[in-house]
Parts: sequence; structure tokens; C-alpha cells
Amino acid sequence: MTRRIIIHSLADARAALAAAAAAKVPVILASAEGAAAYAGAMWFRAVVERACAEFPKARITAVLDCADEGGMVLNAFRHGFTNVRFTGNRAALHRLGENTATHGATIETGQAPPALDLRDECDPETACQRYLRNVKITTKTPRTRRR
Repeated sequence: MTRRIIIHSLADARAALAAAAAAKVPVILASAEGAAAYAGAMWFRAVVERACAEFPKARITAVLDCADEGGMVLNAFRHGFTNVRFTGNRAALHRLGENTATHGATIETGQAPPALDLRDECDPETACQRYLRNVKITTKTPRTRRR
């Protein structure tokens, strides 16, 4: 199973790809929920391309989250994305279907797959390494002292 990592910056993408390259495993770089609307397809594409240029041996799939915005899905296709996430209604999804085939794209729907979200990670690369090795990440759990 290819692991999914939600990135919020170029630094996050670098951390994810460094860990994936070191582990020699493929990874899915996913944008945050709705990032197509507030960050844009061009921004996400630039982040992914720059990180990939720095880690050419990393095997990745990039997924841009368009939330429920069908227009953002079409924009993502125009900017070369072939994997997007869409949470809109079935009627909108049906209308997007023709464009999906035209662009050779895939639209993810339904509940979001499990992922490591790097938003609050203080050491993203270590978190990615653990996640890719299937080690339970405990950085967000408060530590208790033993007496």
C-alpha cells in the first residue's frame, strides 16, 4: 500500500520525499483539504516539481484536494494534474466524468484515506520516516512521567 502524506509547504514535500527515497518506497503527496481553492493548482504543482527535482529517485503520486469545487477540479486538469480529490455531490461528479476521461485523470471521492498530516509535526522528516516504516507516530500524544 502506498502511504499518503499531506504536505503544506516545500519543506514538507522535501521531508516526505527524502524519507521515501531513503526507504525506497513510493509515496502519495497530497495537498491539504481544499488547497486547490486557497493555494492553487499552480502553487501545488510548483512545490511538487521542485521537490521531485531534488529527489529524482523518489516515486510519487501527487493528489490535489479540490474539496467540493468542481471548477477547481477542471483547473487542476488544465494544470496537468491527473489525480485530484473531490468531495462534491454525485451530479457534479458525473459532470466531471467526461473531463476525467479526456485528461486521463482519476478523481478520488468518499472518505479521505489514512494519511500523515505534516501540519503540526516539529520534525517532519523523522515523522515521515516512521510513518513509511509503519511505526506508530506518537509526537502528538502528550507524554506522562512515570513515578
